Amino acid sequence: MHYAELPNGRRMPVIGFGTYRIDPKDTREAVSQALSMGYRSIDTAQLYRNEREVGQAVAASGIDRADLFITSKTMTEGYKPTREGIERSLERAGLDHFDLMLVHWPNSDHAGTYRALEEAYQAGLLRAIGVSNFNSDQIGELCEQADVAPMIDQIETSVYWQQRKMHPFLQGRHILHESWSPLGEGRSRVLEEPALQAIADHHHKSVAQVVLRFLTQEDVIVLPRSTNPAHIRENLDIFDFTLDEAELDRVRRLDRAESVENWPSDMLQEQY
Repeated sequence: MHYAELPNGRRMPVIGFGTYRIDPKDTREAVSQALSMGYRSIDTAQLYRNEREVGQAVAASGIDRADLFITSKTMTEGYKPTREGIERSLERAGLDHFDLMLVHWPNSDHAGTYRALEEAYQAGLLRAIGVSNFNSDQIGELCEQADVAPMIDQIETSVYWQQRKMHPFLQGRHILHESWSPLGEGRSRVLEEPALQAIADHHHKSVAQVVLRFLTQEDVIVLPRSTNPAHIRENLDIFDFTLDEAELDRVRRLDRAESVENWPSDMLQEQY
């Protein structure tokens, strides 16, 4: 497994297993399969309503908790609801801490929301904290008020939306860049892209593997999702080959600054 270092010195895998849109009744089995295949980072959220099933899979895995990195995200707004929501999430998942908790979306009181994360971080209930779907202005504003700067921004990032404005901004702030929907969640034609297929053929890999390897080589953490056991295994098998500079440039030229998921209007300032 390859790791990225968080600003507080902790490490997290550069590839994790996403559980967005996995039905709660299917989550335990999917996460169990992922863990058995070698994934050590699992991403869930209050919004996904599958924290309990993620926790059940973790408990049944037999893997040392110290070797796992479990992320969840808030669905609350403001300090008190978020503080209570963190406690409920931990109870649902049957965990004594999350390795990472993110403010899922900017809201009318994301400063208060984030303050609840800071307090839980200082108390050891969260080992790292950050945000998701925050633009550069929102992160800048939050950093002015926060005692603990966000350690991660999880944002839509793919071959067709490479985040050429946000990526250097985050690097300059020492905030890790994490991608949701790296493969387009079935709403993108990226897996049919001829340029990617040619690179995949050269390395005897799939297009999905090339996409995930490209992003990790660009210092982006990735969270592919699948309930297909073959795809779950394949998505993890990306570290036995490396794209050369010519291949990286070829993939970079596919960027369209195009959202598959229709970002909220305040994210459009990051288009280029």
